[in-house]
Amino acid sequence: MPLIVTPGQLNQRAELYHQLGSMLSAGVPLVTVVAQAQSNLPNRESRKALAKIHQRLIEGQTFAQAMGSLGAWVPAFDTALLAAGETSGRLDLIFKSLAGYYKARAQITRDAISEMMRSILTIHVFCLLFPLSLLVEGVTKGSWGAFLFQKIAVFGSLYAVTFLLAYACQGQHGEKWRMPLEAISRRIPFLGKARQYLALARLSAALEALINAGVSIISAWELSAIASGSVFISRTVARWRPQLESGSTPAELVNKSKHFPTMFANLYQTGETSGQQDETLRRLHAYYEEEGFRKLRLFTKLLNGIIYGIVVFMVVRAVFGFYLGYFSAINNI
Repeated sequence: MPLIVTPGQLNQRAELYHQLGSMLSAGVPLVTVVAQAQSNLPNRESRKALAKIHQRLIEGQTFAQAMGSLGAWVPAFDTALLAAGETSGRLDLIFKSLAGYYKARAQITRDAISEMMRSILTIHVFCLLFPLSLLVEGVTKGSWGAFLFQKIAVFGSLYAVTFLLAYACQGQHGEKWRMPLEAISRRIPFLGKARQYLALARLSAALEALINAGVSIISAWELSAIASGSVFISRTVARWRPQLESGSTPAELVNKSKHFPTMFANLYQTGETSGQQDETLRRLHAYYEEEGFRKLRLFTKLLNGIIYGIVVFMVVRAVFGFYLGYFSAINNI
């Protein structure tokens, strides 16, 4: 995926998986599916990726191997689900599931941007007009040099910080980069829970697919933890192998870990005990995905309100400060 992921790029990924899933469900062979999708997609990057996949399929590689050769273009979550789908013969269902996932992400991102537009416009107007002293000097004395220099510095810094934050939050960085960001985000109201819940949703989806594909429970947990996108979950599960090999069950270890909510631990243990693990994991995936996106929306609204409130306060303060200085100057004449 690109460095900065936009709603349009997420929709393109959703459309790619939708086409692959629909044609595969209709009984079209996988090699033909990839070739046809390559010619139907408008996005150049997706067409190039499918061309490489098509070539590797012709050479005899499996679909999972062909996808893995694309590197960072395919997230770990996608790779885990697609490999499991191919092994279990449910690749068409995995394609459709991923299409729905990326469509939901695109809608959430679009909604967040839409809700932030008022604050973004307010920030731009504030930075353009204030400090009023520079604007007044430009209008009354024609001294626009200081005004323009200040605006270039302010807007340049604003865009640079925004780009760096967006880049820092992308998921393709290594664990040393992602761990402090995840630790910080956990302390932010709504955002921390949203990230945790979405990671649990990805974990549940990948785990259900891998177990149904016949992958051993130890490997399934390790691969699913990586696919979750959470460094804390990934590192926690990576330490489980010796205990699992000595007879401990995943449910016991989940209950002991602080990175899994009580509800997740209880439901997983119930599914493991009752033998209905598939159904339990599907329910966990649905619940945590819905709750994760809901909390992400709440965080966006909260952030939007905070930004708007701060800007309004600064505007009121600047206007009062300007007029107080103006009247003070008049009284001193």
